[in-house]
Amino acid sequence: MSKVLIADDDRISCKLLSSLLTKWGYQADIVYDGVEAKRELTKPDAAQLAILDWMMPGLDGIQVIKAVRAASREAYTYMLLLTSKGQKQDLLEGLDAGADDYLKKPLDPAELRARLRVGARILGLERRLVTARETTEHQATHDLLTGLYNRATIIELLNQEVSRCRNEDRKLSVLIADVDRFSAINDTYGHLVGDQVIKQIAGKMGSPLRPKDSIGRFGGEQFLILAPNCTLNQAMVTAERLRHRVATEKLTIGQAGIAVTVSVGVSTIRDGVADMKVALQEADSALRESKKKGRNRVECGGPSEAATLSQPFGV
Repeated sequence: MSKVLIADDDRISCKLLSSLLTKWGYQADIVYDGVEAKRELTKPDAAQLAILDWMMPGLDGIQVIKAVRAASREAYTYMLLLTSKGQKQDLLEGLDAGADDYLKKPLDPAELRARLRVGARILGLERRLVTARETTEHQATHDLLTGLYNRATIIELLNQEVSRCRNEDRKLSVLIADVDRFSAINDTYGHLVGDQVIKQIAGKMGSPLRPKDSIGRFGGEQFLILAPNCTLNQAMVTAERLRHRVATEKLTIGQAGIAVTVSVGVSTIRDGVADMKVALQEADSALRESKKKGRNRVECGGPSEAATLSQPFGV
């Protein structure tokens, strides 16, 4: 049920309008002055259809419309201006202020209903355009298979976090997780099953992470995780939780139960060394070390705290 805000200081007119709108299937909300109308129409959950009298206490209809347009709400508000004024210049003033349409008093119910339908069609078109834009933006920044950030986006986020490290003197940990023996999974079960393995593992990876962490598909069967304000020790614990969750839960794909593990390399940008390439190289080097030592492991790279974490966390 669409909400319509009625703003008019004539209570009899409001009652009549409310009765008509209810009969037509709308939810009518009523205010009796311009200040209250402005407050209601600039709320996050404001009605997207509004009927505003030109002359009201506090703020007139023109002032309310200008205030709503200036607020630049993401959701559009379709506003009808009620007026007894009939001069062309008056009507142009209302439209120039941002009114979508106007109705002359006394109201013709059939005309009002038709104009509300026009407003509803325009709002429906606007919602479809917003949905299409959001879908396009999501597809541009997210991996289609996993729903995670794609490579370009996660690299851009890494660049941003590295800049924050330089400017705010804080740490950033970088984790690269790689599915073990993924080629063998593709060879044994086929690439469609391999895609499902990637998709299901991606779903498991978010659980050990904090809300402020970011994860993206780095390429193929690799995932890149960014953990701001996270020391190497803390990042190693997170990586171990991630590794453990994947290793202890078989994936169910069709009728097959597939045991999958991941290896993880971890690095941390250290004080005074805020360099994206170094962080990635150290995490990648640690990942290769975990593969050499038998896979299904967590290893750390870089000289910072590595000496205290020389024993692997994984199995």
